Amino acid sequence: MAQAAQLRVIDNPASEAQRIFLLQKAAYRKQPFPSYAQRVVNLNKLEKMLLDNTDAITATISADFGHRSATETKMVEMFGNLSAIRDARRHLKKWMKPQKRRTSIMFATGKNRLIPQPKGIIGIGTPWNYPLYLSIGPIICALAAGNRCMIKLAANSQNLCRLLQMLCAEIFGDDTVAYLPGVGGSEFTALPFDHIVYTGSAESGKTVMKSAAENLCPVTLELGGKSPTVICDDYNLEEAARRLLYTKYLNAGQTCVAPDYLFLPEGKVDAFVKFASEVVSERYPDTNDESYTSVIDAHSFNRLKETLDDAVVKGARAVNLTGNDFNAELKKFPPHIVVNPSNEMTLMQEEIFGPILPIMTYQSIDDVLTYINDRDRPLALYIFTNDKNIQEQMLYETMSGGVTINHCVFHVLQHDIPFGGVGASGMGHYHGFEGFLELSKLRPVFTFPKVGKPDLFYPPYTSFHEKLFNMLNRLKL
Repeated sequence: MAQAAQLRVIDNPASEAQRIFLLQKAAYRKQPFPSYAQRVVNLNKLEKMLLDNTDAITATISADFGHRSATETKMVEMFGNLSAIRDARRHLKKWMKPQKRRTSIMFATGKNRLIPQPKGIIGIGTPWNYPLYLSIGPIICALAAGNRCMIKLAANSQNLCRLLQMLCAEIFGDDTVAYLPGVGGSEFTALPFDHIVYTGSAESGKTVMKSAAENLCPVTLELGGKSPTVICDDYNLEEAARRLLYTKYLNAGQTCVAPDYLFLPEGKVDAFVKFASEVVSERYPDTNDESYTSVIDAHSFNRLKETLDDAVVKGARAVNLTGNDFNAELKKFPPHIVVNPSNEMTLMQEEIFGPILPIMTYQSIDDVLTYINDRDRPLALYIFTNDKNIQEQMLYETMSGGVTINHCVFHVLQHDIPFGGVGASGMGHYHGFEGFLELSKLRPVFTFPKVGKPDLFYPPYTSFHEKLFNMLNRLKL
């Protein structure tokens, strides 16, 4: 299919975005409430598009990265989306069903309903680190809710953007799903969308909100942050290392929900470093081969190198877990651990977004809670313990986007719980039913009872209305 479709040369991306927006607006006006059958057809088309073009999409993402592990793309991005499509299709009929709600007691014979209706046109802005998963995920929610959508990918993902533009134009038509190669961020967010789903940095999220405010457009923001990981005394240290190091060095650490820093009980650092060196060397014996992903570009590679150098200069100990050299040409940055970082170091002030894991120690869980709560609310929190009391304490005395207990990241792949940040890590949520609701207008409908006396409330107001007010309150209505 990818070979049969034709790439379209777009001379003026901003004008093309305007054209497609008007096209989708007209299509929405013509069909504001697609049927269940039509929505299933669209989900089927999306699933088939991904399956038929898996290899082409995987190769294109790798080209954008310089090198991206094909296995990581297929298992995380491709399968993650295919599984979400199947889950949405399985439950869509129930999601679309109007909800019955109780009526106030004074209107007991009336009827309340909530009808989930499509909002219209959804703008989706996606970063480069998981460009397929983070664009198709909101598309699934949008199509399930009966919307149309326009998608902007990051500047580092333009090969993929052109491929998906070509495929979606052929399979859906521009009036339903359209990727927009070359369009600028300000041009995109200035469009009067009915909802924007944006994933990126906190600073760019603020810009998106300001732009959306001009059109009173609601936003869902997924903004990342420094996600803490805590290993407790009772949990097997080697098993914890094997689990968290997979999610830390997946995609060379370029994951918005990756463990950003680790808290260990005092006295366990050396044992953890030993386990980490063994595990990571076993998984990535040569970081130059195809199983290990490149850093996205030279700027990011140099930023990570400067971040590591800054930590060493300021007194931390850096451990290269594989012993492999840095490869600036391939942008391969070997997995590192940094022991005893301090707050003035860059890696403790900014989201790392790379294969560097700082390790701190603690004496009590209260110390950990204080540290986490003194900082911006993270997108994720990871706790390794079988102690239910500690689990509950950390859950109820901190705030984050999502939580995985005894592993990391996997809460993101659960279809029946929402994904989303809080505070500096974002607002709103999507995935599954909550994603369907986020991109729907839950339209409340009240049908007044056939038998009733609404004229009791009408003016002109007299002493009767004062008595009515007192009586209603005495009856606790």
